[in-house]
Amino acid sequence: MPGDFTLRWSHGSVGELLTGRNNSLGLLRLCLALAVVLSHARVLGYGGKEYLHSFSGGQADLGKLAVYGFFVLSGILVTRSGGRLPVGRFLWHRVLRILPGFWVCLLVAAFVIAPYLYWRVHSTLNGFNGPRGPLDYIRVNWAVSTNQYDVADIMTRARSAGQVHNTAFNGALWSLRYEFLCYLAVATLAFAGILTRARRAVLLITVVLGWLVVRQASTGRYWAGPYDARYLQDIHIFPFAPFGTSFVIYLGFAFALGALIEVYRERIPVSDPLGFASLAVLLGSLHYGYLFTVGIPAFAYLLVWLAIRLPASFRRVGARNDYSYGIYIYGFLVQQTLAMLGYNRWGMPAYLSLTLVVTLLFAVASWHLVERPAMRLKDLRFGKDRHDRNGPVPVIGRRVVPASVAEAVPAQR
Repeated sequence: MPGDFTLRWSHGSVGELLTGRNNSLGLLRLCLALAVVLSHARVLGYGGKEYLHSFSGGQADLGKLAVYGFFVLSGILVTRSGGRLPVGRFLWHRVLRILPGFWVCLLVAAFVIAPYLYWRVHSTLNGFNGPRGPLDYIRVNWAVSTNQYDVADIMTRARSAGQVHNTAFNGALWSLRYEFLCYLAVATLAFAGILTRARRAVLLITVVLGWLVVRQASTGRYWAGPYDARYLQDIHIFPFAPFGTSFVIYLGFAFALGALIEVYRERIPVSDPLGFASLAVLLGSLHYGYLFTVGIPAFAYLLVWLAIRLPASFRRVGARNDYSYGIYIYGFLVQQTLAMLGYNRWGMPAYLSLTLVVTLLFAVASWHLVERPAMRLKDLRFGKDRHDRNGPVPVIGRRVVPASVAEAVPAQR
C-alpha cells in the first residue's frame, strides 16, 4: 500500500528534512569547488584532459559536472530565498553574495598577480597599462562577465613559450554570468507571485527546458551535450557578455531542477533506494550517454539525498564559514600563476597540493575580509519616512541608526 511504501522506503519529505542549516549542503558545495580545482589541475598544469572526460565519452568532465551540481544547489537555496524575501531585498542579498568577492578577485588578478608576472617576464612594467591591460580587464569584466580573459597578453605569450596551456587568467569565472541570470529569473518569478501562488509554472519551465535538452539529444548530439550546439545564436544582454544559448538551456535546466525540488519539497520523499538508484543512473549515463537528459536530474536528487542523509558530523562543515565560493573563483587563477612560475615541474602531486594550499589561503581571506563583511550589510535598509538632515536614515535590524554612524554598526544576520 502507498502508506506502507512511505513508511518503509522514505525517511520523510525534503520539506521536513532539508531545513535551516541542519544539512550537509556546506560540505557538498566545498566538495564541488574542490572538484573544479582538481579537474583543472590536469589541463592547466600539464595540458591533458580533465578527469572523467574519457570516462564520459566527451560529454562532460569532473569540473563541468561540479558546475552543474552548483547550479542545482543554487536552484534550491536561491529559490527558497526568493520565495520568502521581497524582490528588492532578494536582489540585494544576491548582489552582496556574488559581486564583492568577484570584484576583489578581478582586482587581485589585474593589479597584484598580473604586474608581478609581467615584471618577471619583461623586467619592467613599461607597456603593462596598454591596450588589454589591467584597466581594460576590470572595465570589460566587472558586470559578472568574462569579455577579456588575459591581462596584457601575459598568458598568451606564456602559452606560446610553453609555460602554460591556457590563455585565460581566470577561466573559471565564465559560469557566474549564467548564475546571475538565474537570479534575475527567480526575481522575475517572485515579482509575479509565481513562487508562492503558481508553482506549477516552475514545473512548466523545467519541463520546457528539459524538452529542449531531450530534443537536442535526439539529434545525436548527446555525447558533447551543450558544448557542440554552435547552431544556436548567442543572447546579448547589456552589460553582460554574450550568453551562449545552449548554456542558458543546460545550466538553466540544472538550476530549474533545484528550483522544482524547492517548490515541491513537501512531495519529494527522502529515500535511500532512490538515492542509490540516482547514483547508478548518474554513473551509467555519464559513461554510456544521455548524461544531460537523465543523469543531471538523477544528480539533482542525489545531491539533495546526500545533503540530508550524510552523517550528522558533516553538517558542521561550512555552517559558519563558507569557503566554497572563494575556492571556485581563485582556484584557476592560482593554478595558472603556479604553472607560469614553473611549479608544475615538481609533478602532479606536488603541484596539486600547492595549488590547494594557496587557493585555500585566498578563499579564507576572501571569506573573512570580503564576503562575510559584505553579507553583514544584507539587512541594511532605508526607512520610508525616516529622514535626518543628511537624508534617509538606515534601519539595521529593528534599530534606527543615524546615517553618520550606520557604517560602524554591523547588520544583524
